[in-house]
Order: sequence, then C-alpha cells, then structure tokens
Amino acid sequence: MIGVGKAKQYANVLDKPLSRGRQEVSLSAFAFLFSELVQYNQTQVDNIAELERRLEDAGYAVGARVLELLCHREKGNRRETRLLGILSFIHSTVWKVLFGKVADSLEKGTEHEDEYMISEKELLVNRFISVPKDMGAFNCGAFVAGIVKGVLDNAGFPAVVTAHFVPIEGQQRPRTTILIKFAEEVLHREARLG
Repeated sequence: MIGVGKAKQYANVLDKPLSRGRQEVSLSAFAFLFSELVQYNQTQVDNIAELERRLEDAGYAVGARVLELLCHREKGNRRETRLLGILSFIHSTVWKVLFGKVADSLEKGTEHEDEYMISEKELLVNRFISVPKDMGAFNCGAFVAGIVKGVLDNAGFPAVVTAHFVPIEGQQRPRTTILIKFAEEVLHREARLG
C-alpha cells in the first residue's frame, strides 16, 4: 500500500484540524459578495438606519465567530480580561486577520472616559461602495462596527459600537471611525482590577 498513514481521511469538515496557514479571499470576490449583501438588505428595509442596523447584525455574527477562532488559534483558548488588552487585540490581531493590516489608529476619547475610537483611512467595506445621493450618509462601516461589537460582547465587554465618517481636509473620501462606548459595568470592573 502506498501512502498509508500519510493522508488522513476525515468523515466531515468539522473533524478537520484548524490550520494556521494564511488563507486569503480574493478582493474582487469579497467586494462582489459584500455588494450583494448590501443590495439584498437594501431591498428589505425602508430607511438607512435600518439598513445599517442589518449590516451591523450581519457583522456581529462574524465578530463572534472571529473571536472564537482567534482565541483558539492565537491564544491557546485564552481570552483577554482587560479593557486595553481586548482593544489592542481588535486593533491589531482581528484587524490584521480581516483586512490584512493593523488598523490605522486606536485612540481614547478626550471628552468621555468610556469612549475609544478605531480609525481607518480607507475602510475596505467602504472602498468599493458608491452611495447614491438619496442615501445621504449611509456608511457600510456599520458591518465592521458589528464585527467589533460581536468581538467585544462575546469577550465580556458590552459596548455600543457605531461607525462614523470623519472628513479629512484635502481628501475626497472621509476616514471611517469606529466609536466604542463601553457599558458602565466594564469601567467599574476595570477600576476594581486596578
């Protein structure tokens, strides 16, 4: 028998081990699939706020799964327990896995103690979307806000997460800022941990 023991046969896909290899999706395939997601949801809603909420819900499911996968692969099933640790994890590890690079910036809000911002000069989900004038300030970044919310909620850091456009002087396209406003319980827990 040739090759006995070299190639293991698996009954189904769930039995296969999670590989650590770098697996990328074609940018054009992602752009097409995401465009279809936006168009489908657009036919199901009556206003822009509801469309953004539906995109956020879709992103939430992705975020929950990404957290599970990355905690298993990267951290040996350990989870972040500190606020700055989870923010750094999202800013670097999650962003790099999803978008191929670390987010442009992670900042603490100056006006409120419970606010943090992840900014991206050109967020991938907004790059190939042209928004008609009748849709106003529709922001596909709601999908990414949902991903961030999914990661935070499932890691035990409940927060309200929203996506906003921030104009940049001298540039045609605004940057996207993901605003994270943590629940009071998170801040109280952080204060107790010291």
